[in-house]
Amino acid sequence: MLAGSGGLWHQSGMTTHPDRLPALRAQLSATNLDGFIVPLTDEHMSEYVGGYAQRLAWLTGFEGSAGSAAVLMQRAAIFTDGRYTIQVREQVSGTDWDFVGVPEHSVAGWLADHAPQGARIGYDPWLHTRASIVDLHAALGRVDITLVAVDANPIDAIWHDRPAPSAAELTVQPDTLAGVSSAAKRAEVADWLARERADALVVPALESIAWLFNVRGRDVARTPVALSYAIVHADGTADLFVAPDKVGAAVREHLGNAVRLCDRHAFADALRGFAGRTVAIDPSLAVAAIFDGVEAGGGTTIARRDPTIVAKACKNPVEIAGHRAASLRDGAAVTRFLCWIADAGPRGGQTELSAAAQLLALREEGGMLRDLSFDTISATGPNGALPHYHVTGESNRAIEPGQLYLIDSGGQYDDGTTDLTRVVPIGAPTPEMRDRYTRVLQGHIALATAVFPHGTTGGQLDALARGPLWQAGLDYAHGTGHGVGSFLSVHEGPARIAKPSYPGGGPSEPLRAGMILSNEPAYYKAGAFGIRIENLLLVVARAVPEGEAEMLAFETLTLAPLDRNLIDAALLTERETAWVDDYHAWVQGALSPLLPDHDRAWLATRCAPLAG
Repeated sequence: MLAGSGGLWHQSGMTTHPDRLPALRAQLSATNLDGFIVPLTDEHMSEYVGGYAQRLAWLTGFEGSAGSAAVLMQRAAIFTDGRYTIQVREQVSGTDWDFVGVPEHSVAGWLADHAPQGARIGYDPWLHTRASIVDLHAALGRVDITLVAVDANPIDAIWHDRPAPSAAELTVQPDTLAGVSSAAKRAEVADWLARERADALVVPALESIAWLFNVRGRDVARTPVALSYAIVHADGTADLFVAPDKVGAAVREHLGNAVRLCDRHAFADALRGFAGRTVAIDPSLAVAAIFDGVEAGGGTTIARRDPTIVAKACKNPVEIAGHRAASLRDGAAVTRFLCWIADAGPRGGQTELSAAAQLLALREEGGMLRDLSFDTISATGPNGALPHYHVTGESNRAIEPGQLYLIDSGGQYDDGTTDLTRVVPIGAPTPEMRDRYTRVLQGHIALATAVFPHGTTGGQLDALARGPLWQAGLDYAHGTGHGVGSFLSVHEGPARIAKPSYPGGGPSEPLRAGMILSNEPAYYKAGAFGIRIENLLLVVARAVPEGEAEMLAFETLTLAPLDRNLIDAALLTERETAWVDDYHAWVQGALSPLLPDHDRAWLATRCAPLAG
């Protein structure tokens, strides 16, 4: 999946409902507010949110998964970064909304410019971090605008058909797949609390809760998490706040007596029960209301990074073995698909939707697919040049000769989460297509073969993947890699491979052994085609003969052939040619036993040495 993409574009035209903005303004007036801020997140600061929390989409029609809005009585604005410049204008009415780019501009700056003096601007403290609220207070206070925390979100009062939160039950992620028991993980947190001299840790992030308690859910599309909160205490016991109907007998037995089950609605009151005690909270993951609740009850809060974040990202040997198994079966399904599209594409009659359906069917044939890891990006011709494109009935294009077809997809399996991108020429590719594909491949190889010392960040490695494109005066406007979870989110922090200024922002995380990240350089020619080559990489220790520093490197995990018809071998160095041949030999040897005769024979032709 596209690194740092944040969301997928359903190119479905204008979806703004003109009655909703006036209804919100009426609700604000009734509660003595002059404006309101609408972020795109949930109470857990999630990247992907359930339908019940899609307030920005409901109000504006914007379907991306990164953005925010500010509403005043006479004016409103929607804020998106450069990834969504086209999408937001397609989906949101320019008559009703100002389009404002970030980070060049900010919500605070727009409100300071347009809100009347003395205005009262509301915000939901369950949808903003404390730091963001502190910054807003400081910026707006200078121009005599008051920021007001609301007890109830005014959008919920007018969203009469708002979906209910999912009622799906939790499932157990057994130790045979998790590799480490929940009790052992909680003991590590308890040791960390002792070192930090804190009495408890609040864990609001859904992926962290799933990992910490070795449970999974179905409350967010494509991400196996359950709506919940957790508080871990210094003695290793924990309180898990989740709807009672979501916890069956198997999960209760799995959690044991050391985990107290509480209703999710009881979480806010529980925060007030730490009088005289110290509670650690991650300010990047916890909303302002969590800090406010602990402090209102007489507790002391300390801002600390959630210790589960790095632990979750550094996969243990069992998780790594699981990912290898998932990659193998997923690679077989993708290879069968590539064989199919190589034959069916040029013959005609296929579309972006039919191709995506075919790949899903092949994945499902294995009998172990739990879900897709994200909505498949199936894009042909000019649609492939839209990095956030997602096919709909309205945007669906026929796959025709002369085009490049791009497929970016992944699966959720009990033992791993996959994500890969391949590009297929429909008929004979042009010299330009081959040149661009080969440069993207060279960047992919440069990153895949990197050797680097401990402490190196993904931001420091990002330029390796761009070098061959830069030499031709080309680039791509997104990150090169994102972390991937273990039967969890396909976008997992804290590590990424990207320019620090790109969406996702903030300091780049040092890479550590056991982390899994994507490697996906790209090239896009507007109105013509898109190219992206994506494999997943495992960070591993690497001994360098006669070297003095402890080094790390990458091991490629993804198995699926590259398209030899798109590779201009004359551009490759001997080292790059050897990498392609070695990769294809590995793919052929690993996947051939899993394929039907026809697909096995096709794979052999695609994995033949480049010099052959």
